[in-house]
Amino acid sequence: MFIQTESTPNPATLKFLPGQDVLEVGTADFPTADSAGPSPLATRLFAVEGVTGVFLGVDFVTVTKADDIAWDHLKPAVLGAIMEHFQSGQPAMTNGRATGDGHAAHDGEDADIVNQIKELLDTRVRPAVAQDGGDITFHGFDRGIVYLHMQGSCAGCPSSTLTLKMGIENLLRHFIPEVVEVRPVAA
Repeated sequence: MFIQTESTPNPATLKFLPGQDVLEVGTADFPTADSAGPSPLATRLFAVEGVTGVFLGVDFVTVTKADDIAWDHLKPAVLGAIMEHFQSGQPAMTNGRATGDGHAAHDGEDADIVNQIKELLDTRVRPAVAQDGGDITFHGFDRGIVYLHMQGSCAGCPSSTLTLKMGIENLLRHFIPEVVEVRPVAA
């Protein structure tokens, strides 16, 4: 098994491409070891000292490390853990599924606007951030403000504020006049 690695805009994360499907659909975010229970793969990765976050995509795994450890020391152990997992035959998720589209539900008078926001996120934003080992999902909409949840390499990334303000906010405001601002939310 050959696992490729790619750097991400976030220096604390690396994207690992095992050359086979990780999840059938969707994504799964494990920001802490305590949250990794539904995933044998995430649990195995959190057993590696220095791993502080795991994010699973359809064909990739993004791992976040502690600031006080170098990738040169951590990367071989992470590669070993991923290889061991895939050789074990265990699924990445014990419930067989990830979180679907990952967007928060929203109904009410703004439902049409929210559907437009989700459509733009799904078609224009999420494919681009998935290339960098992350995901951005809809969290809420209130009085013109769109709240988005940053996951994987996007969470804690130094360039995420720029991505939100200059990229996503401008895109949404261009297509949806009711949008006045975009803000990140904590998990």
